[in-house]
Amino acid sequence: MTDVRVKKLAKGLINYSCELKKGEKCLIETFDIDNDLTKELVKAVLEVGAYPFVWIRDNQVNRLILNGMSEELSHLMADYDGYLMKEMDAYVGVRGGNNAYELSDVDGEKRKIYNNIYSKKVHHELRVNGTKWVILRYPDPGMAQLAGMSTEAFEDFFFDVCTLDYSKMDRAMDALESLIAKTDKVRLVANGTDLTFSIKGLPGIKCSGKRNIPDGEIFTAPVKDSVEGVITFNAPSIKDGLKFENICLTFEKGKIVKATSNYTEKLNEILDIDEGARYVGEFSFGVNPFINDAIGDILFDEKIAGSIHFTPGSCYEECDNGNESALHWDMVLIMSEKYGGGEIYFDDVLIRKDGIFVLDELKCLNPCNLK
Repeated sequence: MTDVRVKKLAKGLINYSCELKKGEKCLIETFDIDNDLTKELVKAVLEVGAYPFVWIRDNQVNRLILNGMSEELSHLMADYDGYLMKEMDAYVGVRGGNNAYELSDVDGEKRKIYNNIYSKKVHHELRVNGTKWVILRYPDPGMAQLAGMSTEAFEDFFFDVCTLDYSKMDRAMDALESLIAKTDKVRLVANGTDLTFSIKGLPGIKCSGKRNIPDGEIFTAPVKDSVEGVITFNAPSIKDGLKFENICLTFEKGKIVKATSNYTEKLNEILDIDEGARYVGEFSFGVNPFINDAIGDILFDEKIAGSIHFTPGSCYEECDNGNESALHWDMVLIMSEKYGGGEIYFDDVLIRKDGIFVLDELKCLNPCNLK
């Protein structure tokens, strides 16, 4: 991998995404990646006079730990790792791995214990709400294979997507952020989809390279009990080591009352993890101009230009609709013409058709204006 591109990415993550300052503490957590980016991140932390802390993870080892998970172990891990996370000012998480399905045979009950105890405390409560955090994938052969691309081609795609001018994107998001704040009723119409809900009183939040890399989304949340109708997602979603396809959710008074997919039983098992998992914590627009197709990785797929994602599970603190859960599962509907099209209405006014914004003030978010 080109050293210059890795250095540029590391500096962007530390200086722009985390806005790390002298004297702050930054935790770097990596999963199955080589050491090039890890070393450059440490260097970038030290260059600003901050303090680096590093967790290096291996998913083959994690699989063994998860298959031996108990409530006692999960509490102990949450206590120890939670102590360090609580002390951090910033967090950078880098996910790699040659096998996207490494954790596919982890026992569902043991995974539920881990998610409800460890992940909820360390990541949902302490990391998300208490640090300046950013998460990204790593362009290894496993990701290239998942995307159906050569390793070299995927690396080029990765760095185009991850090092674009996010400050320009941030400015372009202002109009949609403002419109969300003034909107009550939202309607989504697409193949297998006719869904309505309210976002009244909930803010729009710009995501322009500060939390996820790649980035490019503007999110809000539905009023918890307002969601009515059906939504069918056309992007696959890898969850708990399984590739879910054609997920279809039916809502009544905000709650998922019916859920089907190619793994219907497993889907419902996940949605029954707790009460909040059958309500929605996020509604978001994807606007990254370099991402046009699903590759099976949510950090990329949720940013697809012309897409939306709808998220069973917990909301974010900065857009609090009152829903709490150990789950936060982004499910993606691509509404570009290539994928069957679709329409989005705000208070009965069409704002986006077939993935293209039609209101003059929102056209700056179309792909041709963001590249």
